[in-house]
Amino acid sequence: MELKFIDFKSMSMCKSVGMEGLMKFSSSFLDSKLMFGVNVAPSFCSHRGLLTKASYSSTSYDATRSVSKKNFLEDTFSYKINGTNHTSLYFRDKWLLDASEDEYGGVLVNADRLPSDPDKFTFVLRASLSHWKVKGKKGVWLKLPLEKCDLVPVAVKEGFQYHHAERGYVMMTYWIPEEPCMLPSNASHQVGVGGFVINNKNEVLVVQEKLFTPALSGLWKIPTGFIHESEEIFTGIVREVQEETGIDTEFVEVMAFRHVHDVAFQKSDLFFVCLLRPLSKQIMVDDLEIQDAKWMPLVEFVEQPLIQEDDMFKKIIDIFIARLGKRYCGLSVHQLVSKFDDKLSTLYFNTVDDPDLNCQAS
Repeated sequence: MELKFIDFKSMSMCKSVGMEGLMKFSSSFLDSKLMFGVNVAPSFCSHRGLLTKASYSSTSYDATRSVSKKNFLEDTFSYKINGTNHTSLYFRDKWLLDASEDEYGGVLVNADRLPSDPDKFTFVLRASLSHWKVKGKKGVWLKLPLEKCDLVPVAVKEGFQYHHAERGYVMMTYWIPEEPCMLPSNASHQVGVGGFVINNKNEVLVVQEKLFTPALSGLWKIPTGFIHESEEIFTGIVREVQEETGIDTEFVEVMAFRHVHDVAFQKSDLFFVCLLRPLSKQIMVDDLEIQDAKWMPLVEFVEQPLIQEDDMFKKIIDIFIARLGKRYCGLSVHQLVSKFDDKLSTLYFNTVDDPDLNCQAS
């Protein structure tokens, strides 16, 4: 059994006749850094772990270094092809990124076990990409936490692309096969909700926001907001109404929804118009977002010029009034478990035979 030393600074992809994905190792990094007290000879190339050149040497090792010689070595074995001696090289798992396989033939890198040093990350990233290519893997998902942002330029240099970002991390992807990328794109939509809350006096709960476009100046509108991550539509609208007005409500149904494109940061928008039943009366305004809130007579609400002049607003009001007149049925909430994923899901659909809904299809 022979032992080979690896240079993990300047390992790069190279090609030879009939051989693709060859890896070239040079000694420039170890010669300059002497990080592990190891000297290596100029270079060699390998394909799927096979050495195509045997130019190497292991001339020195500093036993006082913190990293053991065993940890830095790679095992090989010799064999012959057409009477020519060859040597096969194995990367030890500890010199590959810790990762798991997904159900689509891809790889999910463990963000908790990423190296902090950019040079070491360069080595293990290149070695891992070569390893995954040999294994026939496809997409690579690399999540880089905020505290390891120094690794982002390394990943970009190696061909990774941005997928999406959150407060604490950036997600990057790499497509290995030489074919069109099949990785899903980032989330394409934001989800908003609006709540029609009407009491037994035929009054609608309305608000005026502190921040608004000039076109909406003076408009009394229904409470609206965005759904949070992992939040249901029917719970999200109840939360929004309570946060803005202090009114507790019960979700009844989705009356309609709007779909529009190229809204915020070129994303599409889904806006669900919901009907809610009030459970309290006393209004407590959220001073951060809301200028004022009140119960407004339905007729006065409908007759606002900004509503009468806007086709979208008018249609939503028409649907709302039809629902109050029991000439229209919305989509009520039903929670079911699917065998496809064994998860509890929410399905919204029309149930005209439900006596609790008190409506009938027109």
